Amino acid sequence: MVEAPEKNLALDIVRITESAALASARWLGRGAKEDGDGAAVDAMRVTFGTLHVKGRVIIGEGEKDNAPMLYNGEEVGVGDGPELDVAVDPVEGTSLLAYGRPNAISVIGVCPAGCMYNPGPSFYMQKLVVPREARNAVDLDAPVADNLRAVAGALGKKVQDLVIFVLDKPRHKQLIADIRAAGARIQLHTDGDVAGALMAVDPRSEVDMMMGTGGTPEGVLSACAIKGLGGQILARLDPQSYVEKEHILEAGIDLREVLTVDTLIRSEDCFFAGTGISGGDFLRGVRYTGRHAITHSMVIRGKTGTLRYIESYHNLDRLSKISAVPY
Repeated sequence: MVEAPEKNLALDIVRITESAALASARWLGRGAKEDGDGAAVDAMRVTFGTLHVKGRVIIGEGEKDNAPMLYNGEEVGVGDGPELDVAVDPVEGTSLLAYGRPNAISVIGVCPAGCMYNPGPSFYMQKLVVPREARNAVDLDAPVADNLRAVAGALGKKVQDLVIFVLDKPRHKQLIADIRAAGARIQLHTDGDVAGALMAVDPRSEVDMMMGTGGTPEGVLSACAIKGLGGQILARLDPQSYVEKEHILEAGIDLREVLTVDTLIRSEDCFFAGTGISGGDFLRGVRYTGRHAITHSMVIRGKTGTLRYIESYHNLDRLSKISAVPY
């Protein structure tokens, strides 16, 4: 059925991630984790207030690390327009920003109200993320070597050619050993599993797959982008403490369920935007020329599968005269 082009909300929400990136980039490498995150939260909230939507935050940030929050349940937007579920991470990789390391990004995902998975009290989930070509080739419960062979076959590569994104955490000691035993290559990152999921589905990236346990909110947020690009995320809640496990069970959530991109985001009409804060080969960070601040972003519309890379030049003199956000 032929449809007229609809409004692409990704081109609106990228203004929000740009704003958060610009505000937080001033804190790059200054060791002030919460100050950088707070600047991004404030900028994101102000800019969201100009968008003609009725949004409700399903995935907020800050609960795990005592940072400022766009809290779960907060209403965002002007209050008119489409009703949306919203996932936000004003600074994904607050430690990366604080210590001047690559791949800190600002990200937002949105979809129609009632279509975003609510993880309740879950903080951590086991994840496996692959690009479109391998979306039907993997099994969360299969041995690591089997999944690597399946992905390599789907991509037309040898296992030895694959690059796997893994968070460098003690919990991944056996996973790392299994990947190495199978012969694949590994990128170890201290933080940033939204970035890792994006790399796994971004056609420009050298990363072929993401594996391991990371943040549950980050997994839901990533699913907006993964769905838009036709990739797959397989996930299962993976509590890292007795208290977290008990809270999940009390909420009536099945710890055995395997979640997919279609259960995390239950609509094709989803949107994603991400803007680089610190420099990296994935999304370049905010760069200052004196007169301008330059940002690099990616925006994705799920319904059409369109991925855009946007380079923006922000005139700081003019922005400082009209913007409520201190850039």
